[in-house]
Amino acid sequence: MKTALLIATLALTTAVSQAQQITIQNADGHQTTLQRADIEALPRVKVQVTGHDAPMNFEGVLLRSVLEKAGTSFSEPMKGKSLASCLLVGAADDYHVVIALPELDPGFTDKQILLAFLKDGKPLDSKEGPYRIVIPDEKRMARWVRQVTTLKIVNVQ
Repeated sequence: MKTALLIATLALTTAVSQAQQITIQNADGHQTTLQRADIEALPRVKVQVTGHDAPMNFEGVLLRSVLEKAGTSFSEPMKGKSLASCLLVGAADDYHVVIALPELDPGFTDKQILLAFLKDGKPLDSKEGPYRIVIPDEKRMARWVRQVTTLKIVNVQ
């Protein structure tokens, strides 16, 4: 009985741990897995947005910071092949959206795209989290991916 309980506890711990991590694949194919502690250690950003006619407060980190933590550099001016690259954001339910890399580069825009993990001061619920993309200045929330699990840089040429 104790062995079965131990196995069930380990399985649940593994499932929760995997749900709290994100896999990032850089343009060169190198994969990095970041745990929640890695992500929460990055500089935090708070935004207030209006969604479905009600104000919401999200807190998280800049998506660019997550990519930088995984080895993608935004320190050099983006040019050439990088301008034809995008970020493919994947969710647990197999929903995917594309964000052009220049949308994340501070040399091109002041736009803030967040990987949020708090909403109104509380962790995102299981429908939204543990991570969600938040793009405050977009009119539609279609690219606000819920349950983000993967970030993959893809060259579209």
